[in-house]
Amino acid sequence: MSLPFYQKLHQHYDSSYRNRDLRTTMSQYQQEKKSSAIYTHGSTAYSSRSSAAHRQESEAFSLASAASYQQQASRTASAYDYGYSHGLTDSSLMLEDYSSKLSPQAKRAKKSLLSGEEKENLPSDYMVPIFSGRQVHVSGLTDTEEERIKEAAAYIAQRNLLASEEGIMASKQSAVSKQSSAVSKQSASTLHQEEAFEKKSRKVAIREKAEHLSLTKTLEETEAFHRKLNEDHLLHAPEFVIKPRSHTVWEKENVKLHCSVSGWPEPRLTWYKNQVPINVHANPGKYIIESRYGMHTLEINACDFEDTAQYRASAMNVKGELSAYASVVVKRYKGEFDETRFHAGVSTLPLSFAVTPYGYASKFEIHFDDKFDVSFGREGETMSLGCRVVITPEIKHFQPEIQWYRNGAPVSPSKWVQTHWSGDRATLTFSHLNKEDEGLYTIRVRMGDYYEQYSAYVFVRDADAEIEGAPASPLDVVSLDANKDYIIISWKQPAVDGGSPILGYFIDKCEVGTDSWSQCNDTPVKFARFPVTGLIEGRSYIFRVRAVNKNGIGLPSRVSEPVAALDPAEKARLKSRPSAPWTGQIIVTEEEPTEGIVPGPPTDLSVTEATRSYVVLSWKPPRQRGHEGILYFVEKCDAGTENWQRVNTELPVKSPRFALFDLAEGKSYRFRVRCSNSAGVGEPSEATEVTVVGDKLDIPKPPGKIIPSRNTDTSVIVSWEESKDAKELVGYYIESSVVGSGKWEPCNNNPVKGSRFTCHGLATGQSYIFRVRAVNAAGLSEYSQDSEAIEVKAAIGGGVSPDVWPELNDTPGGLTDSRGGMHEASQPAFKKNALLGSKLNKPSLPSSAHNLGQTEVSKVSETVQEELTPSPQKAALKGKSKSDPLKKKKDLAAPSPPCDITCLESFRDSMVLGWKQPDKTGGAEITGYYVNYREVIDGVPGRWREANIKAVSDEAYKISNLKENMVYQFQVAAMNIAGLGVPSAVSECFKCEEWTIAVPGPPHNVKYSEVRKTSLVLQWKPPVHSGRTPVTGYFVDLKEANAKDDQWRGLNKAAIKNTYLRVQGLQEGVSYVLRVRAINQAGVGKPSDLAGPVVAETRPGTKEVVVNVDDDGVISLNFECDQMTPNSQFNWSKDYIPTEDSPRLDIESKGNKTKMTFKDLGMEDLGIYSCDVTDTDGIGSSYLIDEEELKRLLALSQEHKFPTVPVKSELAVEILEKGQVRFWMQAEKLSANTKVTYIFNDKEIFEGPKYKMHIDRNTGIIEMFMEKLQDEDEGTYTFQLQDGKATGHSTLVLIGDVYKKLQKEAEFQRQEWIRKQGPHFAEYLSWEVTGECNVLLKCKVANIKKETHIVWYKDEREISVDEKHDFKDGICTLLITEFSKKDAGIYEVILKDDRGKDKSRLKLVDEAFKELMTEVCKTIALSATDLKIQSTAEGIRLYSFVTYYVDDLKVNWSHNGTPIKYTDRVKSGVTGEQIWLQINEPTPNDKGKYIMELFDGKTGHQKMVDLSGQETPILADRARVVGGLPDVVTIQEGKALNLTCIVWGDPTPEVSWLKNEKPLVPDDHCSVKFEAGKTAYFTINGVSTADSGKYGLVVKNKYGSEISDFTISVFIPEEEARKATEQSQKGNKKSK
Repeated sequence: MSLPFYQKLHQHYDSSYRNRDLRTTMSQYQQEKKSSAIYTHGSTAYSSRSSAAHRQESEAFSLASAASYQQQASRTASAYDYGYSHGLTDSSLMLEDYSSKLSPQAKRAKKSLLSGEEKENLPSDYMVPIFSGRQVHVSGLTDTEEERIKEAAAYIAQRNLLASEEGIMASKQSAVSKQSSAVSKQSASTLHQEEAFEKKSRKVAIREKAEHLSLTKTLEETEAFHRKLNEDHLLHAPEFVIKPRSHTVWEKENVKLHCSVSGWPEPRLTWYKNQVPINVHANPGKYIIESRYGMHTLEINACDFEDTAQYRASAMNVKGELSAYASVVVKRYKGEFDETRFHAGVSTLPLSFAVTPYGYASKFEIHFDDKFDVSFGREGETMSLGCRVVITPEIKHFQPEIQWYRNGAPVSPSKWVQTHWSGDRATLTFSHLNKEDEGLYTIRVRMGDYYEQYSAYVFVRDADAEIEGAPASPLDVVSLDANKDYIIISWKQPAVDGGSPILGYFIDKCEVGTDSWSQCNDTPVKFARFPVTGLIEGRSYIFRVRAVNKNGIGLPSRVSEPVAALDPAEKARLKSRPSAPWTGQIIVTEEEPTEGIVPGPPTDLSVTEATRSYVVLSWKPPRQRGHEGILYFVEKCDAGTENWQRVNTELPVKSPRFALFDLAEGKSYRFRVRCSNSAGVGEPSEATEVTVVGDKLDIPKPPGKIIPSRNTDTSVIVSWEESKDAKELVGYYIESSVVGSGKWEPCNNNPVKGSRFTCHGLATGQSYIFRVRAVNAAGLSEYSQDSEAIEVKAAIGGGVSPDVWPELNDTPGGLTDSRGGMHEASQPAFKKNALLGSKLNKPSLPSSAHNLGQTEVSKVSETVQEELTPSPQKAALKGKSKSDPLKKKKDLAAPSPPCDITCLESFRDSMVLGWKQPDKTGGAEITGYYVNYREVIDGVPGRWREANIKAVSDEAYKISNLKENMVYQFQVAAMNIAGLGVPSAVSECFKCEEWTIAVPGPPHNVKYSEVRKTSLVLQWKPPVHSGRTPVTGYFVDLKEANAKDDQWRGLNKAAIKNTYLRVQGLQEGVSYVLRVRAINQAGVGKPSDLAGPVVAETRPGTKEVVVNVDDDGVISLNFECDQMTPNSQFNWSKDYIPTEDSPRLDIESKGNKTKMTFKDLGMEDLGIYSCDVTDTDGIGSSYLIDEEELKRLLALSQEHKFPTVPVKSELAVEILEKGQVRFWMQAEKLSANTKVTYIFNDKEIFEGPKYKMHIDRNTGIIEMFMEKLQDEDEGTYTFQLQDGKATGHSTLVLIGDVYKKLQKEAEFQRQEWIRKQGPHFAEYLSWEVTGECNVLLKCKVANIKKETHIVWYKDEREISVDEKHDFKDGICTLLITEFSKKDAGIYEVILKDDRGKDKSRLKLVDEAFKELMTEVCKTIALSATDLKIQSTAEGIRLYSFVTYYVDDLKVNWSHNGTPIKYTDRVKSGVTGEQIWLQINEPTPNDKGKYIMELFDGKTGHQKMVDLSGQETPILADRARVVGGLPDVVTIQEGKALNLTCIVWGDPTPEVSWLKNEKPLVPDDHCSVKFEAGKTAYFTINGVSTADSGKYGLVVKNKYGSEISDFTISVFIPEEEARKATEQSQKGNKKSK
């Protein structure tokens, strides 16, 4: 990168500027090298130094001690006082105090450790604690016995040096020589024995004994430690022998941290700053780390606030790690610290550092001689401002305080500017001029309580451009905001654009400590603010800006001050320090981090700045965050949608502010922020309001009314009207041009604020014109209109009448300090009448001929007395006759006379008059009024007198110094730029007396406007006399013009507080007069003058205020009047208060049309807006903007400003038959010029192999087709529409699960299409349950032919199907009868032919099987018949039939709502398809309702039967055996058996007999008989053994049946006897 131009032209500056850091680093390196050398050989110096040398020094010092000890003590005390006054702790002075008590030579020993440069850098009379490695002795650092002996000897030598006091102790020369020769041969105890003392005090002896014992113990412990270490060679962890200690130092001083570590193996030591390792190479010259002879040091050079931190020394070896901590606090003097003053001594200290001497003169006179004048320089040059200061009386050693100011701000010495005071001359030197140095420079000299100052302006012109036509360099590059993620840089635009408009600016950055500049933005930015991103946290950067136009890039600006990429809170924490004295301490606490806490949402999210290039967001961190750091993710979405997109996906934000780029200009967005840490990502914050991307700051409007006035032979004062409604105005640039040359030159290169400026360096006698332009961050305004030409020559007293130009200030000076300290005008200030031609009292102005070509700026002590002119009217007329620029124009005239003069309030010696403004203004604005009055004594008027010398702008005036009880008459004349008008008619007589009435006076200036056929608007001003209490409201009265006074009627029942009222309900064509009365707590006051008469009519051609919203969305109120006179003007007001100075409105009038534009319509703009036309009979109109109208206008403005293409259907996606993806949207209407841009993930895509686009302009459908969705197609799709100015877009987000689902569906459809090319299933396999409770598996097939086969499988086994499918109806079925658990499984059907095959699978397992069985059970339950009753032999049976029964169908019986408990008497079961309940031996308790519930798994199905009405026939008349049959009958063979039993039943039961559960057929051998329906007979003739068995009697009728069983056993007598004999024989055998 090329060097800046000023470095090429001025090598001497480049050397000092570029190499300063290098020279500082080299000097510090050499300084450290010297210090290290002294420290390194410190122990050798001690050990080799003999005792004799110590004695010689002691004797030499004792000779001078008497003279110097007192001085030394005083200096020590002075240093202590100094340290305390500047906040040093006692600990920092402890070493100095202790050394002074022990020996006067302690300071000399300490100074031997400092180099010459260190001595110079020390403050005078201030002792810096110096660390010496041998001041705290710890043995054990050496490994041999000989070295330990040398160390002990060195310690004794040092102790003797420190312990020597004046005349107390002396050592013999012989003992000294013996001791020095035995150092290397004898032990430490022999050295102690050879010491001899001639004179010892008791205190010294005790101290030496204690030290001896302590040293002996230390040597023994050390020797034992080394003996063990050397013998065993044991490893041990690091241990700090000397820990680093904390320091409190002044800013710009150096500090060293020392420590010593033991351990084996030798530990490796690392230095940390706030737990971050210190990198020496990252900050060259800042840190120096050394390790020598077991001593480790960290040196911090030129400490600043950033160095205040906790430092850690970490020692580590194989046995472990150990850390030691120390804090460094860097302090600053109150105010700016000036090293030159601090080191200069007392003689040059300013007043604030010295004591005013007594007895000197009580007043000082300060004069400036050989002063600097207005100066002109060029960028890159050097310049010096200076003057000689003469102070009388002169006091030696009492110097003045010199302070330089630029534009009222103190100038501090820096690398750009230096100050110097030689004792009688003050100098301000610029080593390298920049445009930032331009301004008004003031030197202020203070002596005691008196000061004097002198000022002059310095102009800095642009340097020659390297590229012809390139713009000048920007200026004032500063940082507005800085944090970890970005730094916002601002600058001022240059005055010179090189002849073509500036296209924008490039921002460059450079990391401090390097020379590498990098460009921050790829395209030029027009806005003079830009957030620079991509910074490294904690690093410092400098910036510069370059302007660019079509000719090339201009020179870079001056570099900014270094800025660190840190959060403001972090900077404040590092820089905030309590004021001296320092009494605090750094406390470091360690807390266990809270794990698992997901941060909450950020709060107070807002858009702090929005431009067309970027948007800046700001928020507050969440309250719930834990102890660990958090990161932020910023999301955006289009207004009106919820499609949130993460902005910073690659780089999380670390600070609670963020700048967003790459936003579409004119587009509306919303933003939100999420927090994240190791625990996860938190919930989002509340979204911001809708933000439209665009510059919120408008370019200022050009200034107006450029008026030049003469000043000196080489300067002209230019004044102007400031730009209206300018926001964030930076200042103004003024340009001048010689008349006829066409070449413009800048008068200033640094924007000036205010509305006047003195342009210097002009050619005497030349005529110049001037123009002004305003500047803010958005850019430079258009140039103002050129001023009138003015010849450059010294002013001699004439000028423009202030009454004609009231905008001019009283003093023509340019930059003036409000305290009277700085003046820029070289002439005294004139009063207004002085400009009108009044005479000047002496002393007069100095002749400009004496100061030709120069401008003297000094404190003006002369005053200009103003002389009362006889008549201001004459002065005004006199001013018109002069040949000045204000000549009467042809189209202007003086105003007509005012009217209706009335007395508004009267006092004892003054009166307040009011009047109405003239009907004719003369075509120009009325600039004021003049009032005349005269006394009337006994009806005779006196001479007219002037009431006011200065014109009054209001239509009321208080005339003072009147006579009490005197009668006066008045007349008023109006004035405009054309001149003074004719005075009004003489008023009626008013008596000057104190009004004591309690009610308020009359309102005044009552006027009407907006006259219509049924309404008008009446306005007035409050009364001047409010009475005893304030006015609380007004009453408005009305009557017809010809009506009597008793015909007045009030228009409002309650008092109104406004000073206007819209009068409604008027009759068309009727003439009215109106009046107003004020009211307070005392009552209603006197009515005002009448307003009118006015006829209620809408005049032909009357127009109303019309609201308009143009194509740019600008909202305006427009009014047109066809009845204007040449002198008529439009007056706009809000709520009938003039809006001339409103910053929210812009008014433009041309011809008979006027327009009032809203700059930013909002809630504060609600109200009634009216426009009145002057010099007419009340022509005007108004428009009401309420909340509803405001909403309507804002919506319309948004629609016009950002017109949209109406969308009928938003962007959608669908999958086509072949798996193609179709993106489509539909607009309401598309013209032939409509352009469509297809965007995918913020990149435009075009038609090609992958994308096919189509637009149907007739239907408005826009389509894009994709053959297949792949993984890289996941993202955001947007269709952007551009139809002229109208835009539109629709976005579809396909990410995450949504995209995966769509991709899966597209692939499915593609496979489906392939499948359907052969035989396939139109409907896949499904099931249904038939009415017969069978399960039918079915599917629908398509695209089949005769050769197509279908095969069924269950659990991969083919199912044989008896019937062959014909496929006529396309339905294939498989019937499964009596479906049960055995039928569970996986069913599959395959359809195949030569074109391919397709298969369908149906899983009937687990839940699917349960679902099917539930449906089967439901069908079975629905097939159940009603419950029926059956009587059985055992009792009663309730039963129902189903189609078929499965175990999954649950059967439950209940009796009278209670579940039945099954026993041997009551049983339930299923027999085939019958479900029954058996009740054996029923009883009356069994009557009631019986319910059978069939539960299919989800619902229950019930069947009910009621046995309550059936109890008699069932229980009493059922067939049964009453009695008569035995259970067992035993009969002898051959006998006859006759059995009789009684049966019962109604109807008579049928009787049958059973043998061995088979029907018994009667015959001759066995006969049965049933008589009378009650008695049954059973007879067997000649019983035989064949008749043995089980018999049963069965009785049955319609109510039931019953079986009575009995058994017949037949025996033979012989067999019985034989059996008895055999049994007896068996018994005899057993007894034997």
